[in-house]
Amino acid sequence: MNIHEYQAKAILRNFGVPVPDGHVVYNSNLARDWARRLGDGPWAVKAQIHAGGRGKGGGVKIAKTADEVRQYAKNMFGMTLITHQTGPEGKTVKRVLVENASNIADEFYVSFLVDRVTDRVTLMVSAEGGMDIEEVAAKTPEKIFFEVVDPVVGLTAFQARKVAFKLGLAMPQVKQAVSLFLNLYKAFVEADCSLLEINPMILTAEGDLLCIDAKINLDDNALFRHLRIRDLRDYDEEDPMEIEASQYDLSYIALDGNIGCMVNGAGLAMATMDIIKHTGGEPANFLDVGGGATIERVTEAFKIILSDDKVKGILVNIFGGIMKCDVIATGIIEAARQVGVSIPLVVRLEGTNVEKGRQLLAESGLNIVSAEGMADAAAKIVKAVNG
Repeated sequence: MNIHEYQAKAILRNFGVPVPDGHVVYNSNLARDWARRLGDGPWAVKAQIHAGGRGKGGGVKIAKTADEVRQYAKNMFGMTLITHQTGPEGKTVKRVLVENASNIADEFYVSFLVDRVTDRVTLMVSAEGGMDIEEVAAKTPEKIFFEVVDPVVGLTAFQARKVAFKLGLAMPQVKQAVSLFLNLYKAFVEADCSLLEINPMILTAEGDLLCIDAKINLDDNALFRHLRIRDLRDYDEEDPMEIEASQYDLSYIALDGNIGCMVNGAGLAMATMDIIKHTGGEPANFLDVGGGATIERVTEAFKIILSDDKVKGILVNIFGGIMKCDVIATGIIEAARQVGVSIPLVVRLEGTNVEKGRQLLAESGLNIVSAEGMADAAAKIVKAVNG
């Protein structure tokens, strides 16, 4: 689950991480009023969307007067902010963060993430912080430093000091950095984050370290432990079909193709998309119905796929392990009848009771094309969609 910058900063503040004073607002007059409450300017006015690169898109402004804060906020509300992470369609700004601006002397990049190579939490830093960190990673990766954290011991003060020295910090700032890194790690673990990114962490002209931007991604599977954090979810920032899918424990991601996919298992789903592309087609979605594909879940999966106007055909690719193929076939038939599938539907079943499942599909009286193997299934659905 993604959250907004102001929400991430509220979480970090609770763990003792230094962040600027600020407040989220929903209209321009409140923006001006909160600027005055925060004290003398200048102030940063920041559009709140679930995407990075807002500064380059005009979503971050520095105001010297409270009236400037109001004008900048007024310009942001309702604007379609386009960044390299939103895609060309952009995102509509509905809330704005007003906070005290900082006197920046230097910028750094800091993040904690789960490294799938080492299967451990990793601290990643660079002295080249700011808006162009992606370019640094692509062109000068040697400027990015990594510190792998032992899951039993946790991040140690020694590791934090080593990283701080790699950033080129002087001794007074090293002491601050150690405390800051340890608190960030504590926030990462205790809030069950999958990513915690500070870009930039700054050194102010007064010699203080401050996190002036924050991005947090949270592990959906751990949200039951964090009911207050779960309530931070902003449905306006998410795809409506993905929201609907989550209500039925379906993993759904919309894509740009025209072949809808319904598969059980994330790995099989990715392989299905790959073979569709290899055969000359374009997948319209990633959809994993999970190991326990009930009739209700299969029905809802069909509804979600068919709600996408781009979909011209559906490929169902199911491996019957825990769920037997005849049970899955019954669910597909019932769902197809309830939903009224009128576009080409190709089904590939493998696993326990596969012959019985195929027989049920053949005797259903529905226009369902059975396939043997993934290559056959992909070829049939691509041919059907392409005419």
